[in-house]
Amino acid sequence: MKQVIYLLGIAASLTIGVSSCTLDAENYVVKGGGNFPANTEDANQALAGVYQNLNQVSATPQCSFLYTAMLASDDCLGGGGPNDLQMQSLDMMLNSQNDMTHQFWKDRYQGINRANALLDGVNAVDLAEADRNVIEGEAKFLRAFYYYELASMYGRVPLSITAQSAEPVQPTSAELWGQILQDLRDACEVLPAIRKTDGHVDKYTAEAMLGRAFLFYTGFYGNGDDISALTSTTYSPMTSVALPDGTTLNKDQVIGYIDDCVNNSGYSLVTSDFRNLWAYTNKYTVEDYEYTKGQGLKWVEDDNAVNPETLFAIKYNKLASWGTTIGYANGFALHFGVRGMSGVAESFPFGQGWGAGPAAPNLVNDWKSAEPNDMRRDASVSDATAWASQGWVLGGGGEFIQETGYYSKKWLPVCAKNGDAYSVCFENLMYGTDGWAAGSENLQLNNIHDLVLIRFADVLLMQSELKENVDGINRVRARAGLSPIASYSLQALQNERRWELAFEGIRWNDIRRWHIAASALDKQLNVKVYSNGVEDTNKAHAGGYAARYNATAGFCKIPESEIDNSNGGITQNPGWDGADSQYSRW
Repeated sequence: MKQVIYLLGIAASLTIGVSSCTLDAENYVVKGGGNFPANTEDANQALAGVYQNLNQVSATPQCSFLYTAMLASDDCLGGGGPNDLQMQSLDMMLNSQNDMTHQFWKDRYQGINRANALLDGVNAVDLAEADRNVIEGEAKFLRAFYYYELASMYGRVPLSITAQSAEPVQPTSAELWGQILQDLRDACEVLPAIRKTDGHVDKYTAEAMLGRAFLFYTGFYGNGDDISALTSTTYSPMTSVALPDGTTLNKDQVIGYIDDCVNNSGYSLVTSDFRNLWAYTNKYTVEDYEYTKGQGLKWVEDDNAVNPETLFAIKYNKLASWGTTIGYANGFALHFGVRGMSGVAESFPFGQGWGAGPAAPNLVNDWKSAEPNDMRRDASVSDATAWASQGWVLGGGGEFIQETGYYSKKWLPVCAKNGDAYSVCFENLMYGTDGWAAGSENLQLNNIHDLVLIRFADVLLMQSELKENVDGINRVRARAGLSPIASYSLQALQNERRWELAFEGIRWNDIRRWHIAASALDKQLNVKVYSNGVEDTNKAHAGGYAARYNATAGFCKIPESEIDNSNGGITQNPGWDGADSQYSRW
């Protein structure tokens, strides 16, 4: 069966933390009073609770930063049905309900509070130095990652690095991002130089995440932190950042960390074939899928194999149910699944779901124009017109908004043939029908393939960007069978990141930090779509994509209840106070 990594929280009744009632005031680390953690075993139990927050967000993916980053980018539209207003509003940077993404805010602060309580606790415990370094390094990485997502999504969110009670107050952008970068720098320094394959983050994952956070902060905030600076079309990244402890993190140091990850981590590209990265090449599907049959392809995670390219992923297992464990299923796969089918045979091998994030025609057109022979395009994008022989009718599915006929192959559910029938999730065959909390053949809860958050290819492209050379770019291109480029340019780097990392939730922050978001987003206007089965064009709402981006800099609306409960400590982001920020329906 699928390897199960149990990341279960330690619940307790003591309430401490940020005083706003929704910033997770409950301490999930304290166990039986003030004596927890008392030893390494206790600390590792508490650390599991910090990790569990990764799965917690998977229970309501539609509220998350990762989901927002997919739909808000220029590579996906909103999709869903006529009543899936949240999908469409995230695409258009609009709001469709009170506290639309509040669950994500609550969930991530829960994870941060757990990390804070653990870090406070281990300081009072006599642990072996090696044990302390691992626990502190992983907890700081996770705290930084949770703040990275919150700060990317909402901007100046309340910052706390202790479990002690405090009123929520918005820091400056420099203070917030300085803490994120310091936590990641500290994790790089204290975690041992050992590659992990047990679901825990390691030194090299911290180095990769440091590169991602540094590039975003120094690029996005390079012109300043007011709305005009953030939406400026001038790209002038900073080369150093002041950290809260009085030290400075500069570009050369970050290059050193990324070089270490590339040269010494043991992570590597899957060089056999780009398609082997994605679940549709699993052994129960690959020879029944016309696109992959007879080509010697093999999914890198077949039979619990370790993917050499994955540095950081959310793991899932058979324990998902409609109760508190729903996050142990890959809810992102379900949401991005194919909408409007009568059965999986129509879109084989891609499974059913809610139809979020149809791939944007402008992405496909740009890709064909810039890199016509790139095999990654067909490996990443499914053209639904190819399903016509299986019974699929474009525009004939009825209740589907912004249907484009293009789907991302990377995140979709994958089904498999099972004799003369179909298994709605290949995982039911791969990992056996026993032990599923929700029972077998459940299309909503049985998607349990990993959700990869950082790949080694991304690290190589960050290395090229930071060093302004073609080495990393050309290694990635070689894997795709493409000729090397002779000299570095920012445009070449931007293209390579777009093609290689398409539909992995990375594009949104890339176009923001490069200050090209408004022009890129407007390419989605007037592309051909179907809505409710009728041919249409993708229309401007509330002035259009560029107008909404320039009004908000891509930040979401801060949940209203958080502002109401903050005693004046939190103010709303620009662009969200007027009626023009509301989305009603298509």
